[in-house]
Amino acid sequence: MFLKNRVTCLLVLLTLLFFADAASAQSELAPWGNITGIRRHGQLFEFETSLKVVSIDGLHTSATAKEKQRPGYTRDGKEQVVNTNIDSLYFKETVRDRWDGKISITIKLNCRADTVVKGVYFCITLPGKDYADGKLRLIKAYADSLGANTPAMLNAQGLDLVTNYRKLTIKFDAAMPVVIKKDLLQNNVVLYMPLVQGALHKGDSLQRSFTIKASGDIDRSPAYIAVDTTKQGNPFVGFGGNFRLQNAKNDPQVIDYCLNNLRVAWGRVEMPWRFWQPKEDVNPADSVRPPVIKAMEMAQRLNKMNIPVILTAWAPPAWAIVGKPNFKPVKGVWGNPLDSSKMPEIYKSITDYILYLKANYGVEVKLFSFNESDLGINIRVSSQQHDELIKGLGAYFAAHGLQTKMLLGDNSDATTYKFIYPALNDTAAQPYIGAISFHSWRGCTDAILQKWVAAAKQANLPLIVGEGSIDAQASGYPQVFQEPTYALQEINLYTRLLNICQPLSILQWQLTSDYSPLIGGGIFGNNEPLHPGQRFYNLKQLASTQAHLFALPVTCTQPEISCAALGDHTKGIYTLHLVNNGPSRDVTITGLPAGIKIRHLYITNQKAYMEEKHAKTEDGKITFKMQATSYYTLVGDEH
Repeated sequence: MFLKNRVTCLLVLLTLLFFADAASAQSELAPWGNITGIRRHGQLFEFETSLKVVSIDGLHTSATAKEKQRPGYTRDGKEQVVNTNIDSLYFKETVRDRWDGKISITIKLNCRADTVVKGVYFCITLPGKDYADGKLRLIKAYADSLGANTPAMLNAQGLDLVTNYRKLTIKFDAAMPVVIKKDLLQNNVVLYMPLVQGALHKGDSLQRSFTIKASGDIDRSPAYIAVDTTKQGNPFVGFGGNFRLQNAKNDPQVIDYCLNNLRVAWGRVEMPWRFWQPKEDVNPADSVRPPVIKAMEMAQRLNKMNIPVILTAWAPPAWAIVGKPNFKPVKGVWGNPLDSSKMPEIYKSITDYILYLKANYGVEVKLFSFNESDLGINIRVSSQQHDELIKGLGAYFAAHGLQTKMLLGDNSDATTYKFIYPALNDTAAQPYIGAISFHSWRGCTDAILQKWVAAAKQANLPLIVGEGSIDAQASGYPQVFQEPTYALQEINLYTRLLNICQPLSILQWQLTSDYSPLIGGGIFGNNEPLHPGQRFYNLKQLASTQAHLFALPVTCTQPEISCAALGDHTKGIYTLHLVNNGPSRDVTITGLPAGIKIRHLYITNQKAYMEEKHAKTEDGKITFKMQATSYYTLVGDEH
């Protein structure tokens, strides 16, 4: 009887392990409809799908991509749905996670106007590093390799792509032509599967289905992380947040929760300029409007918590700009330029606001900026005008007894770094600049981030990430905020920013109901009680970093792990932030003092929210088992 029970238990355990293994596959679907890979046990098997529409002359291609359409995104269990359109062609894409590394994709196309195209394609781009030299096998047809003689078009019901360590199987619901191309510039392989070609009439519809299965090696090799405590870099005062008020009903609950549960080191608030002085010839202090009062109270609340305040102007009053106020792009151009003939009045209006805020609310504004003026959200200036504004407005602040400095940049993206160069290289502007800022929405490659590092070093000024996150359009498909993929990508970016840029602070966009880091509360139509999830605990874990630690050099042998190290060797206090973007593996950390004591080892992932784990210390080495696709924070000291 005892033996029988043991056998039964063993069979149950093996069954559970089998299903856990099978269920470990997970599609990574961007909310605009592109699948970027399949995860198994944390290992991402990379590829990227897209929907492409090629014009009848073959000269123009439109494809699903980030910020190119206005998609809708929802999830229901293992099924994700994206609704989007390219011109008059409307798509519903349904992606479902299945067993054993397999996902299914169903694409429904509806045509809402007569059109003629060369083709509408379901495309799969395969990274050259994994598949460029792979073997190709088609159903009822074969090719030796993906070399120069690869057939241009084949009819098939599916295909296998096989390398020494990867296998990707793609099957179609019916036989169809497959066009296979090599992207010589990127060394990628691109598969084109036509959904329809030629003329389409209003009301036409079709549906096609595909399955993709990924398999191959899972890299669980150990990771070795080395910290150099002898070279202290720039200080990190802590995590910050944006508090631009836009929803009187829902903002307060999110702000209260965040300020009560996060250590917020810096805050950025709005100057509602168009409500402060809507008419040029009116003294704004005589009749302060409710939006201004609310914004000033927000700044006051932060100030009372000893949180330094950045004041930023978005929308200007009509009298201060050229043209009709523009809150949406007109022929691809955002915002309005300031009226150069009104500069003295503009300087006075902004300075009066800051003086009023100081006199009536006790707030000494640390830094001032125009939001994303490189792009025009909503004030647009050239790089040279930005330089002139810093000198003119900065001097006006100083002449009126203000300690407020100008923020150089506050750019829309990391990519527009050249915008700051005229002021950066203008010695007359330097006395009025207090910090340099960019927003992390786009272009945060290592090489581009180094441009900002170099600028901060040249100016000998702190670098601030004025708006931190990864997708500026995400509030249009807010269910994505609850996706583990989004949470992991966001905290991975922040860890890279900490390591590469050594910023004074990273300010989350936002700690309000706009891009809410919380779930429920009636926000985005979700009526669950307001509560935190993975994304909030990522931010909380980062915000738990002790104030005024210094950036330390850190290296890791595993490229799938992002690392940032902070510490103060005079106090013997250290914090490491580690993001594992891949499978579970053993980790060994060296370089910290031999006598260090691990006070905390936190983990946040899809199932654990800032959960305490154990790390072993021996002979100056710290070792622990790192779970797949997880964010870790290690806190230690020598006391």
